[in-house]
Amino acid sequence: MLDGKIGAVAALASKAAIRMDESALIRAAQQGDQDAFEQLVRAYDQNVLRLALNLLRSHEDASDVYQEAFLRVYRNLHTFRFDCSFHTWLYRIVTNLCLDHLRKRKVRREDPAVSNTGEGGGLNHMETVREERVDGDPQRSLFSREVKQRIERVLGDLTPRERMVFEMRHYQGMRLRAIGDVLGTSEEAAKNCLFRATQKMRAALGDFV
Repeated sequence: MLDGKIGAVAALASKAAIRMDESALIRAAQQGDQDAFEQLVRAYDQNVLRLALNLLRSHEDASDVYQEAFLRVYRNLHTFRFDCSFHTWLYRIVTNLCLDHLRKRKVRREDPAVSNTGEGGGLNHMETVREERVDGDPQRSLFSREVKQRIERVLGDLTPRERMVFEMRHYQGMRLRAIGDVLGTSEEAAKNCLFRATQKMRAALGDFV
């Protein structure tokens, strides 16, 4: 029993030390310490790239967002005042950049002069190739591909904010409160946005579910 309590205290102390280390890194980076900034980048770079890729479904766009996000962090780190977590502040930068990409993409899709075969196509193709290599029921594989394609089309038809909330909730597993914090809105607003996106998704997948 005592060992369990000691272990819990040690775990809490370890987490506090990590938070203090990050705060110290941020303050050092704000003072121009390049090594401290590089440590911050290494701590979050994979999460940022994964988030951008999941939200945009395009390796090229995700790479652009990754580079631009850390460039903005570098330029604006001096404005960080610790009134929210660094994680939330960073994700807010990333999601705002992703929203800009999604809005531009939606405008291009609605322009009849622009082909709609580009955005995210490479990723969808890779998913299809992987599935074709899986042994199993051909009808089941075909059904699965059709569902994925329908989901991708619906995601493309959502508003940028609806898609962002839907992706962060269902693909990132983020809580609605955290999504609201990242998007600079309330938990209730994020919940309402998710409800609208989910209703559209259910309507489009009605014959598949």
